[in-house]
Amino acid sequence: MIRAAIIGTGFFAPENVVTNDDLAQIIDTSDKWITERSGIKERRWLAMGEDGRTVLNGAEMGAKAAERAIANAGIENSDIDQVIFATLNPDVAFPGNGVFIEELLGLNTAGAMDIRNQCTGFVYGLAAADGFIRAGTAKTVLVIGGEIQSTALDKSDRGRDMSVLFGDGAGAVVVQAKEGDQGVIASVLHSQGRYARDLWLEGPVATMEGRIDSAMIDEGRHFPKMNGQIVFKHATRRFCESINEVLEKGGFTPEDIDLMVPHQANQRITDAVGQRLGLKPEQVFSNIAKYGNTTAATIPIALAEAVEEGRLKKGDLLVTVAFGSGFTWGANLVRW
Repeated sequence: MIRAAIIGTGFFAPENVVTNDDLAQIIDTSDKWITERSGIKERRWLAMGEDGRTVLNGAEMGAKAAERAIANAGIENSDIDQVIFATLNPDVAFPGNGVFIEELLGLNTAGAMDIRNQCTGFVYGLAAADGFIRAGTAKTVLVIGGEIQSTALDKSDRGRDMSVLFGDGAGAVVVQAKEGDQGVIASVLHSQGRYARDLWLEGPVATMEGRIDSAMIDEGRHFPKMNGQIVFKHATRRFCESINEVLEKGGFTPEDIDLMVPHQANQRITDAVGQRLGLKPEQVFSNIAKYGNTTAATIPIALAEAVEEGRLKKGDLLVTVAFGSGFTWGANLVRW
């Protein structure tokens, strides 16, 4: 049996650390308020250069994470024949970031695509990589999750509920066709568009001449918005449903999980899901306290750290799971 095996992991986080106390200097908030509601203590935001732009763009962060994943896998850049870049905000309106990775890494015209599924982007991306490999379309796939969130946030009291949560960063995995048990066993993917406006960024919009106007800016409709209570309620439910569904699809139960790596949205969500499934602390990985919510990058960053910390070993049963804007949600079941 040919499976899509994760053979390398890597991540990049900006050096610029922004603590909760730092945010309290510009927003009406506090370390206690943020920690109690999210579990976040700090996040990384890209520094700004003299030209008013971030010192790195999203593709460059993704390339740095990818280079580490490729080195960890022990392969050459030329071995990559497909790039999947998961992000909610590519560096430009078009094309997507995947093609810039092809250029930055010198991939000799490897295929490239972006996945715009926000927080669930990496889960969808890994499922897509599995599909390419099972179909014989690709042998070695580079899956990247990368986000620049800091430049999109409303850093005023009006936007504090969102601005305290998000960070910048990128993570990557190398997925390769392998014979045997190692690799993706199953994936489940879902959406429910009726809740799209409960977590979204409205503007700019394609239906408006010029895409954005002064009224939209004055009303803050170019900043992301979230109905926190609805998102929390649905996320906790859908995380558990996805995990149980993908386990059943693979013929396993929660007791078989060696490590669950959830999207790092909120520590309270992670804790609630672990408790509902009866998982022990050592079965759940969390690093949200250090990086905040990096959207599509949270899971690949966490995977890379889990590998560095020895939390994943050959033969372990891994579950990755995410919920996010759309609403979209899903999970991957992987034999490490």
